[in-house]
Amino acid sequence: MAGYRDLQVWQAAIRLAEEVYRLSARLPKQEIYGLTSQLQRSAISIPSNIAEGHGRNSNEEFDHFLGIALGSLAELETQVILAQRLNYLGEKEITPALQIADEIGKMLKGLQQSLRTD
Repeated sequence: MAGYRDLQVWQAAIRLAEEVYRLSARLPKQEIYGLTSQLQRSAISIPSNIAEGHGRNSNEEFDHFLGIALGSLAELETQVILAQRLNYLGEKEITPALQIADEIGKMLKGLQQSLRTD
């Protein structure tokens, strides 16, 4: 298997993290220790867990870390939606992030499926 940086899902997760950092910069300053921090931590967790799982010794461990990445993805989507519902971000602003998140979710589940059939 190639390195984790060659995985399309990792590359997409990095794009999502970049997008989330751009979005979080638009949040009010009072959210710096709240929603801004949570958004950034969730976004970083996704590619980080893909990379860590890839570096482990077995498909079972990789699958476990992909599950953690899926959890962080769901957490991130929830936080993005909350930011929009609090009128910190507009629907047009969050749509690209949610589209990338949807793509990543499908890729993570597909990768998990392929690991389980090997």
